[in-house]
Amino acid sequence: MNKKRIVLGLSGGVDSSTSAYMLKEDGFEVIGVTLVVSEEQRESKDLKDAIALAKELKIEHIVLDIVDEFKEKIVKYFIDEYSNGMTPSPCVVCDEIIKVKKLIEIADKKDAYYIGTGHYCQVSKENKFKKYLFERPKDIRKDQGYMLYRIEPEIIERMIFPLAKYEKNIVREKAKNYGIKVFDKKDSQGICFAKEGYLEFLKKNLGEKIIPGNFIDKDGKILGEHQGYQLYTIGQRRGLGVLFSKIYFIVDIIPEKNEIVLGDYIELYRKRVELKDFKTHIPFEILIKMRVLAKPRFSSLGFYGKVFEENGKIYFEYEEENPQNAKGQHLVLYSDKLVIGGGKIIF
Repeated sequence: MNKKRIVLGLSGGVDSSTSAYMLKEDGFEVIGVTLVVSEEQRESKDLKDAIALAKELKIEHIVLDIVDEFKEKIVKYFIDEYSNGMTPSPCVVCDEIIKVKKLIEIADKKDAYYIGTGHYCQVSKENKFKKYLFERPKDIRKDQGYMLYRIEPEIIERMIFPLAKYEKNIVREKAKNYGIKVFDKKDSQGICFAKEGYLEFLKKNLGEKIIPGNFIDKDGKILGEHQGYQLYTIGQRRGLGVLFSKIYFIVDIIPEKNEIVLGDYIELYRKRVELKDFKTHIPFEILIKMRVLAKPRFSSLGFYGKVFEENGKIYFEYEEENPQNAKGQHLVLYSDKLVIGGGKIIF
């Protein structure tokens, strides 16, 4: 395979555009790939920007329309998770089974050894585990190793992240210096396939399945009426739609009864969580002996604790209780700065 040829995810945003310039500057033959995942994206400014950039750089550009596959694997998962009272992590799932997978498939066809993205992520080549692993980048606020934690070491070995050593303001400066027209384009917000916001998206897609039900306390006392359990998440306190005499938080969602349990903030605290679809990049017998940092959500700074197995199930036990866990989110494990595994929280 050609180690000077790289397949780069090209979204049309400032990060991937700057990455393309940097890679070409480093002597790579860059092949840009834009994944079209929604009908709206087919006519989007982002797609036009990606096409224009590829022409400007005189690089091969592949536009891959995967709208139907994306609907089946990601959009359906997203809707199903909310329907099951979960809080989904679509970017984690997409990176594993769509984005990185497609880039690798194209790289193999094009005889390109490397794939690249505009993620703020860093690859560790030499570490105590003697494996290719992700590590936290310079800009910790954009630690996208969290989103990529399910990618296997043999794939990580083939990944390059040109922006790993930079913070976003520096990337924008570089983009401006390169003459990239989108250097000041706003960062994408929210979910790529739900530009109108996830609540409107769910209302449009679930329709009559969204039925008002009861807010209750832990003893079953009715406190008020919600607009449909699918529209709420554990930990939420704003936007409940009811004026209460005290501050309540959503502490549980019971889909089969169309009920939402409200409680005090302290009721969100958990000492341990069960993990489903668990993945580890180091031997499990080594992992369970380690004290590791766990991030139960992307924005978390993390909490220390240990992984253990009991009755065939995998759990994480925190050294101290914390209120950041929600069913459906992913708990990602770190040893020092290295991403070593994780799983989906199901309580």
